[in-house]
Amino acid sequence: MEATKDAMSALESSMITIIQTFHQYSGQKCNLKKADLKELINNEMNNFIVKINEKDTLDKLFADLDQNGDLEIDFKEFIALIAMVTSACNELFIPKQQK
Repeated sequence: MEATKDAMSALESSMITIIQTFHQYSGQKCNLKKADLKELINNEMNNFIVKINEKDTLDKLFADLDQNGDLEIDFKEFIALIAMVTSACNELFIPKQQK
């Protein structure tokens, strides 16, 4: 990437963080298994999503995200999770007079 981190906007830096975080948990295979997804959510999203402790909860979330049925979450499927959580959290940031 040509731009330095200092020259990037906050949004661009956030996008890089999302990409790096996905690859941190997916490793060389570039796909998340169930255990990887659980670890990522519990470690990186615990202020926005309740920690996943129940197998049924993880199974349901994983099935909803795994659109191609390959039993792994690829980056595009992961981005769907990020979009859903971000959209849900948007309500927290809307000024009261606009609600």
